[in-house]
Amino acid sequence: MIVAGEASGEMYGAQIASAIRALSPETRFFGMGGNCMREAGVETLVDANVMAVMGLVEVVAHLPTIVSGFTTLKKKLLTDPPDLLILIDYPDFNLRLAKVAKKAGIKVLYFISPQVWAWRSHRVHGIGRVVDMMAVLFPFEVPFYQKAGVPVTFVGHPLLDLVKPTMKRDEALASLGLDPQRRCVGLFPGSRRSELQKLLPIILESARILKERMPDLQFVLPRATSLKDEDLAPYLSGSRLEVKVVAGRNHDVMSGCDAVIAASGTVVMELALVGVPHVIIYKMSTLTYEIGKRVINVPHIGISNIVAEKRMVQELLQHEAEPAPIADEIDALLNRPGYAAQMREDFAAMRVKLGNGGALGRVARLALEMMK
Repeated sequence: MIVAGEASGEMYGAQIASAIRALSPETRFFGMGGNCMREAGVETLVDANVMAVMGLVEVVAHLPTIVSGFTTLKKKLLTDPPDLLILIDYPDFNLRLAKVAKKAGIKVLYFISPQVWAWRSHRVHGIGRVVDMMAVLFPFEVPFYQKAGVPVTFVGHPLLDLVKPTMKRDEALASLGLDPQRRCVGLFPGSRRSELQKLLPIILESARILKERMPDLQFVLPRATSLKDEDLAPYLSGSRLEVKVVAGRNHDVMSGCDAVIAASGTVVMELALVGVPHVIIYKMSTLTYEIGKRVINVPHIGISNIVAEKRMVQELLQHEAEPAPIADEIDALLNRPGYAAQMREDFAAMRVKLGNGGALGRVARLALEMMK
């Protein structure tokens, strides 16, 4: 069973399933995921697209859906137990499922550690009781788990293999139907409907301000696989702004951008690996934010900034995530060449810290060893 709860996790789940099947063709897969996992031959008992919410208030609002999904997977674990349960990120949900599996005698491989090093570090001991192996992305996570006596393996970051733009800037823009002679700003509002609601109106207003300042600008928005065109339509139709929406080809879209407004998430690491200057933004419910800022123990929210151990990319969160300051930051990235150049140098240095590629292949081999 493979369980992933959002767009990036289910993309990894699909790659892991494909890598396992290449080594062990008879392996059968089922669990929770989306389109990518289905295309990779995983029977999705629960659709991850309806489970992807973030924040205390948002989770409470979607609780019936989340409970229903959990119940479905729990029943499957107990009535048709797999040889291995692979959990990908999505910690509050997945750690509860791990507890069920552990009681049933099912081995558990957890890929992409909960950020216990950032907040609620006491959870590491509970993780050790329900997880047989933790496969981590970052070298600094290994001693954290070892100190707590949790079996851990550093596999590296899968984005080193997955982030592979196939085109240079001008070629990418031309293929997207955009003008290579004009500067292009990417609008990346996230992969959840709740993120669209909170962030897309602000992003579009930021783009409108930028368009007033620099009429030559053009805008592109890559639609996440977890979203549909009709999810975006109400926001775009009311913006009076021409935005090119592209389904898929995220990395080619990134290659064509001179700067990007990005919702915090996996995409900021992808942008750093591609080398695209950007600003990180995020908004959540006031209650979630107030609780979070009291318990989170890291100075940055963007994972690329955390890995770099410095503020490479400006983060505009909550009340700071407003159109004017967002537009000012993009303006600086477009019109201060030294500022953007320094950011690209920082990205290159951060990449070195992530080691070599091959992460998902290591996870696949680890999974097969655990099933022996």
